[in-house]
Amino acid sequence: MALFLDILLIATSLLLILLVLLHRAKGGGLSSLFGGGVQSSLSGSTVAEKNLDRVTLFVGIIWVISILGIGLQIKFS
Repeated sequence: MALFLDILLIATSLLLILLVLLHRAKGGGLSSLFGGGVQSSLSGSTVAEKNLDRVTLFVGIIWVISILGIGLQIKFS
């Protein structure tokens, strides 16, 4: 079980990083500092952005559950 949770945590961490980087920049953060503040009409549709939000939220929930599982396993071992 410990190996499964470790692999799940690593996989969801990498996937979460990738999904967050795929999001379109919405305003003046660090992305606008490096030239990402310029809006393009080719940046994607709103349906794709909503689906990306849903997938990111789902992976984030799995990530939190795997962290809680590892924490409970450490506590009760």
